[in-house]
Amino acid sequence: MPNTPAATSPIIPSPASGHAEGVSNDEFRAAMSRLASGVVLVTAQEPPLDPDDPSAPGSEDVGMTATAFMSVSLDPPMVLVSLREGSRMDELLDEQPHWAVSVLSESQRHIAGRFAMKGRVSDRLLFADIPYTRGEYSGAPLVGGALAVLECRTEQRVPAGDHTLVIGRVLTARVPSAEGGPLTYFRGRYRQLG
Repeated sequence: MPNTPAATSPIIPSPASGHAEGVSNDEFRAAMSRLASGVVLVTAQEPPLDPDDPSAPGSEDVGMTATAFMSVSLDPPMVLVSLREGSRMDELLDEQPHWAVSVLSESQRHIAGRFAMKGRVSDRLLFADIPYTRGEYSGAPLVGGALAVLECRTEQRVPAGDHTLVIGRVLTARVPSAEGGPLTYFRGRYRQLG
């Protein structure tokens, strides 16, 4: 009788892992932390609560640090940012189609940390001492000293697990500063190249 290999059975993860594929949150987080990412500040302008009422609160700037940002297409120019589902920025960009991105330099670590804090103070206070200009299409803050700044219009929103992938068409792209290197994120910390 020929010697045949025993049938292999698929590995069935334990229910405690939380993932049908058998990868725990900690294992996935540890693996992905080995991927170096650039750091950007995503900004948008929240419209006034009631534009017809002059006594109602006016528009407010909103910002969020992101490391899951990438180029999607050259023609037309498109980018993608991943936002935590239900976050303030996710909800705002569901209503507000125009937003901006500032690619942070290595000297702007404090800005990245400020806008990444949990339980943070009002965004108005976070922008208070940061130099910026306003985008002509989005009205959103474009951070001074950033390596690059882009203004975008949402083309598509794709639900992806506990995040939303927002794909935007780039309306403007400028490189205002050639000084310094990029701010990167690697193994859970902000870092500089070199």
